[in-house]
Amino acid sequence: MLEQLRKKFPMSDSQFAEFSGYLRKIEVPAKTILLKEGEVAKKIFFIEKGCVRVWFNNDGKDLTMQFFFEQETVASIESLKKGIPSLLTLETIEPCVIWYISKQDLDKMLPVLESTPELRNVFINNLFDRMFHYMNHFFSFLRDSPLKRYQALILEKPMVIQRIPQHYIASYLGVSSVHLSRIKSQLIREKR
Repeated sequence: MLEQLRKKFPMSDSQFAEFSGYLRKIEVPAKTILLKEGEVAKKIFFIEKGCVRVWFNNDGKDLTMQFFFEQETVASIESLKKGIPSLLTLETIEPCVIWYISKQDLDKMLPVLESTPELRNVFINNLFDRMFHYMNHFFSFLRDSPLKRYQALILEKPMVIQRIPQHYIASYLGVSSVHLSRIKSQLIREKR
């Protein structure tokens, strides 16, 4: 994982040695809460193995916002940056191997981030990628039917279809598990 992080974040050898010295590795089972909605985020996570689901509670019903897989970074950035309660829960779906850096240690690295344009650009691009994902997800609820959202998911993120339990996919699409079963049946009938 350290090699992948080294490739992802352009740093000098000494900068990377300092950064990697702050990283901690954990192995956690499925259904582990890494951050609970309402808590203040204190870590950024780098996924070596497994999958993390980001969701929030809406009147007792959890709504999935995004899935993160190997080699991806996940955090409640707003909570981490502003020290406010997280609007989201981060939960593992599969057993995971995760590396993390604490906010306290990340703050020590901020001068490096600010003084290294390439590194700063990587972080900014990651933030924009997340924002674009959420915007597209939001707009798909306004313009697309659940069937179209599911078809887009098949084309754009087949890993989600292959690895994520159906009830989480239904939550991500904004439908019940029963409705998702109907959509899948409809697609099978149309293929025949």
